[in-house]
Amino acid sequence: MTSSPQPIDGPLHPLVRAYEGLMRFLAGSSMALIAVIMLVQVVARYGFNASLIWAEELCRYILIWQTFLFISMAFRAGELVAVDILTMHLSPRVLFMLRLAVSVPIVIFLALMVKYGYVYASRFSRQTIPAIDFIWNSLTGRNAGLTIIWIYISVAVGMALLLVHFVISLYVDGRALFRAPAATAQAA
Repeated sequence: MTSSPQPIDGPLHPLVRAYEGLMRFLAGSSMALIAVIMLVQVVARYGFNASLIWAEELCRYILIWQTFLFISMAFRAGELVAVDILTMHLSPRVLFMLRLAVSVPIVIFLALMVKYGYVYASRFSRQTIPAIDFIWNSLTGRNAGLTIIWIYISVAVGMALLLVHFVISLYVDGRALFRAPAATAQAA
């Protein structure tokens, strides 16, 4: 059973193209940002014998967001691990029914992760992010006041995106499977 949707034939809706473009831009720019921060950290440490105390923390936060934001894109591209030894021998309809049965606990799990990810993140609405405060204070003379909720909310946001991609892939696969015989019959 494949754990990812099949590519959609035909042109994509403009909103889908815009969403994919935004996600690709965020993926590339966040990786570039991490590379630049780490390069500056290495040069500062070994070239000037001074360390940026905020670099590791900021890179960690960017990596957390990358993990949860882009897991849905990995799912859509079919880059998640799938065990399909049994499913290679099933008919498309039986395979889809099996996929629906397996999808129920997955959808419940993702919905719970969205709900409780938000609940957990909300508990940190008063704790500020030290690295951001340090950087902002160095630049402006005052704290940024950005709270840690913006780091922990990445779990809820990422799982919500994955849930949307998962449900859409089920819909697209089911629609293609059950419309295919009707379209073939009309053509004949």
